[in-house]
Amino acid sequence: MRRRAPVPPAPLPQREGIDPVRVRLPADPEGRWGTVREHLVERFQGAIGVGRVGAMLEAGRFVGVDGVLGGGEAYVAGRYVWFHRDFVPEVPVPFEVGIVHQDERIVIADKPHFLATTPRGRHITETAVARLRRDLGLPVLQPAHRLDRLTAGLALFVVRPEDRGAYQGLFSGRRVRKEYEALAPYDGRVALPVTVRSRIVKERGVIAAREEAGAVNAESRIELVERRGGLGRYRLLPATGRTHQLRVHMNGLGLPIRHDPVYPVVRDPAPDDFSAPLQLLARVLEFTDPVDGRARRFESRLRLAEWDGGPLPRE
Repeated sequence: MRRRAPVPPAPLPQREGIDPVRVRLPADPEGRWGTVREHLVERFQGAIGVGRVGAMLEAGRFVGVDGVLGGGEAYVAGRYVWFHRDFVPEVPVPFEVGIVHQDERIVIADKPHFLATTPRGRHITETAVARLRRDLGLPVLQPAHRLDRLTAGLALFVVRPEDRGAYQGLFSGRRVRKEYEALAPYDGRVALPVTVRSRIVKERGVIAAREEAGAVNAESRIELVERRGGLGRYRLLPATGRTHQLRVHMNGLGLPIRHDPVYPVVRDPAPDDFSAPLQLLARVLEFTDPVDGRARRFESRLRLAEWDGGPLPRE
């Protein structure tokens, strides 16, 4: 079997910490596209319209390995094309990304509430990875895992591409001990500590995940640390990493996490409403470093606002 040639480096620099989009022209056994323009129009007309594709070509925004593409070039399957998408204005998230640790291989960041980890949907430039690339001058920085947008706390980013697989493998192989802290109602009728095991399903395009019968794919240990009246502070220890897992399991116990806009009821806060952050914090990451074998432990410097008086660094 013939191996595909390696992908050439992008001829366009990042914009606002975001890589250019890369397109590989597909095989065309029926000869549908005579030119690069014909393919680009057909490929993107549904998303941005024929006129916009033409305007981007006129402006020289599509680039190949040999330079700007005017669109009249002969169609060649396998050719790479790069361009920068148009960034829709985003509401700035008014909280900083803290740096807990940085060395030549990894960055451990304290991600604030409301900031997505990676570009997705309507959150592109207002993401932790884009900010860190810009602020730290590390254009190839990549996350080793994803922390939910509404959750604050520790996220691990990899500095060098050659190390990425090793650190991503820690998370995919469940070799990281993750400890979360959450605020939720106190209910003496709920027997704790408890290990919750269930099957969680998250459908594409549906905001809320759900539990259903079937093979278990999600496991969380829930412990009560302390209480103040009707409010409890909980330690959450996930053994798996399903989407919204801790939020689903807490809600299933009748202890929905404070200010959760999805569980038990889906709400849609305004994009610029930062007044009620989800009271969930990724507090600890522990693992054996896959490169040098050292034991690593990192603790968030953030606090949950409704327990400790605000999102201030721990002393």
